[in-house]
Amino acid sequence: MQVLSLIWGILAILGMVVGFFPCLGALNWINIPFSGIGIIISAIALGTAGDKPKGSSIAGLVCCFIALFFGIIRLALGGGIV
Repeated sequence: MQVLSLIWGILAILGMVVGFFPCLGALNWINIPFSGIGIIISAIALGTAGDKPKGSSIAGLVCCFIALFFGIIRLALGGGIV
């Protein structure tokens, strides 16, 4: 589950980077819910880790928060939020 959260976070960051290109800002409408689901998955992975190392789930959580934050900022600056 922790590896899944890390992969999900990396995909969210990649989607955010692609959404910053001109004419591709609408991708943020897909990436924001994707990042929200990633936050949920990462929180579950962090909570069920027990005594295992939690680095992957924390990294996935941080990546999803970053992608969510910058995706919302990009939509606000680009006029995508009405």
